[in-house]
Amino acid sequence: MSERGLVKICGLSTEETLDAALAAGADMIGLVFFEKSPRNVSLEVAARLAGRARGRAEIVVLTVDADDALLDAIVASVRPDWLQLHGRESPARCAELKARHGIRIMKALGISAAEDIAAAAPYVAHADRLLFDAKPPKGAVLPGGNGVSFDWRLLKGLDLGVPLMLSGGLDAATVGEAVRIGGIRDVDVSSGVERARGVKDTELIRAFVAAARRAVPGAASDAAEQGRSA
Repeated sequence: MSERGLVKICGLSTEETLDAALAAGADMIGLVFFEKSPRNVSLEVAARLAGRARGRAEIVVLTVDADDALLDAIVASVRPDWLQLHGRESPARCAELKARHGIRIMKALGISAAEDIAAAAPYVAHADRLLFDAKPPKGAVLPGGNGVSFDWRLLKGLDLGVPLMLSGGLDAATVGEAVRIGGIRDVDVSSGVERARGVKDTELIRAFVAAARRAVPGAASDAAEQGRSA
């Protein structure tokens, strides 16, 4: 966990919204490779956006139970800093992909009860970060980006020995409470900065990053100071 708190804007698909995320000070930007998602991007678009963000934010590619051929193509074209595995990938699969690509692994896990957090333990040795997202509603086709949250009290005092990130149902109005209740400072948002499903809004992106910074003592002033010295 970063002392300042990391902010990830996921599901970006246009230069305008990517630039808004970067200008707002997002630490990570997420590019989605999942055909069922309204946020899905092509290799060409992802490579262009990644090139625009490189050196300014960490580049995360989100996949869902992707096969080796797709992952090989993504890594070659996009050159991400992170692989975010948002499907049913096993701990062994995480270890395999980390060794194969030499890229940090972020494993997303759906949470609705305490036993779901306990199930994260086998991933600790093989993932560089765990992302706790809300379990999708019954019948949902997307494993994330559904705009639902879970009981953040489940995370209070949690220390698994690996960095944690919180996602699921966050927006500018709720992120402060989520950080306060759950104690996880690193946050991820997708649908919470959209004006329509899959359509990011530049003002909502700016508002979310600002709210996330305010949620961490000293982070907002640190960000402002960095902006003045840039």
